[in-house]
Amino acid sequence: MQIGETIRKFRKERNMTQEEMARRLGVTPPAVNKWENGISLR
Repeated sequence: MQIGETIRKFRKERNMTQEEMARRLGVTPPAVNKWENGISLR
């Protein structure tokens, strides 16, 4: 399992949107999207 799949699984298990997860982590929603799609890990 790739890190993006793990992030997506964690987020979905908690019924969170990418926007909600981003807000909790203090990052932008596009960052969460990029992590989940393996585009960026920063």
